Amino acid sequence: MVRRSPRRSRTVLAPLVVLTACLILLDLAAGPGGSTDRLRGAAAAVLGPAERLASGTWRALSDAGQGLTGSTRRQLDELRRENDALRLAARASDDDRRRAGELDALLHTAGLGGYRIVPARVVALAPQQAARQEVTLDAGSRDGIRREMTVLSGDGLVGRIVRVAPTTCDVLLLTDPTFSVGVRVESTGLVGVATGAGSSPMRLRLLDAQTTVEPGARLVTLGSVGGSPFVPGVPVGEVQSVRTSPGTLSRSGRVRPYVEPATTDLVGIVVQPPRTDPRDAVLPPRPQPSSSKGSS
Repeated sequence: MVRRSPRRSRTVLAPLVVLTACLILLDLAAGPGGSTDRLRGAAAAVLGPAERLASGTWRALSDAGQGLTGSTRRQLDELRRENDALRLAARASDDDRRRAGELDALLHTAGLGGYRIVPARVVALAPQQAARQEVTLDAGSRDGIRREMTVLSGDGLVGRIVRVAPTTCDVLLLTDPTFSVGVRVESTGLVGVATGAGSSPMRLRLLDAQTTVEPGARLVTLGSVGGSPFVPGVPVGEVQSVRTSPGTLSRSGRVRPYVEPATTDLVGIVVQPPRTDPRDAVLPPRPQPSSSKGSS
């Protein structure tokens, strides 16, 4: 039900009230049957339609305003639904682009190294309180997966297979403290062992204490006999620091791994090692320093 606006009615009828008051005074002065009866009748004939017109006009405007408000509300609701749908579509599109980029990088790495891989996705993470840092993949023995196979991503080494079920397998991550891999320093014959250290950089032990390795040197997997558990040439990480270990014949250091397991989704399980050692071919090109322009 639409209520009449008192303010609007008062604005329209204020002059009419004054005129009515004047008629009442004249009526009291003249008594019954006087000329004011005719004036009162004339006023009713004139003022009644005006009041009804004013009230009716405001009622029509109020109804139109309410109809417009309802229509606008429906339009806003529809726009919100369309906006939500567009937001979901954009999010799905971003995920598709990210996954396509990961797949391209993975296939590029596998191609450079000559690795035959089975792509897989991470479907479960070991809880933080678990004894070992592992992830579960959606590929298993039915896909030709076996224990002690190398797992890599488009960025580098992820870990090795430790358990296999028909449709899934578990990977020991390179960040786990029990994980160790033989490594070789880029462009040299220097070898060592990199060991996981949880959320800290990997630990590096170089077997020759007389060697000099600078920060920024890049490491790749040395490779195991028969390619198990590690195939050769997979990027591992960059050296952050190196120091001589007192009382030993080796040098130790810290390595920043290329792969961050917590953000890794798509990986490749190497089911066949390369025919030849790719050496440093899988490492990405180093950025070239920008050349300064000579003065003209």
